[in-house]
Amino acid sequence: MKLIETEIEGLFIAETTVIGDERGTFSRVFCQEELGDALGDRVIRQANVSMTAAVGAVRGMHFQYAPRAETKIVRCIEGQVYDVAVDLRRGSPTFLQWHGVELSSENGLAFIIPEGCAHGFQVLKANSRLLYLHTEFYSPAHEGGVRYDEPRVGIAWPLPPVHLSSRDVGHPFLDANFHGVDL
Repeated sequence: MKLIETEIEGLFIAETTVIGDERGTFSRVFCQEELGDALGDRVIRQANVSMTAAVGAVRGMHFQYAPRAETKIVRCIEGQVYDVAVDLRRGSPTFLQWHGVELSSENGLAFIIPEGCAHGFQVLKANSRLLYLHTEFYSPAHEGGVRYDEPRVGIAWPLPPVHLSSRDVGHPFLDANFHGVDL
């Protein structure tokens, strides 16, 4: 795996080597050693899979507050999505900046999203499945969210957003007093 840095500190794209022959392909989806520069001493504590059916559907923007802040590794294992991370870290030089990357089962990329960044995605191909690896257990008491259409962030979704959950639409807009999350 090769780590590609983004303009947001700690946010990486991981390129995966795919080995193929007449039988098909093989690729590694996780290696603690190869991802060490992105994960540090964090360990994977939970893995989840989601499937989203409708093209244009948006899920997100989700994160967890400290002390349950988490790093996520997100990979599309079927279909195609536009995956986005927003830097919410107090004092970060890239505070409220976002970065998006297309993840697909064909390109084999993974998005490594550090603690203090919100994550969400938009489906570009019907019935897309994502694999998530988390460095912290899910904690409803520590979950947070930012609206997918937050004007202070200005995410440029490739398609008009549709099929949003009531939870995601219910995230409040950030007010002038929001200066970031503490880690």
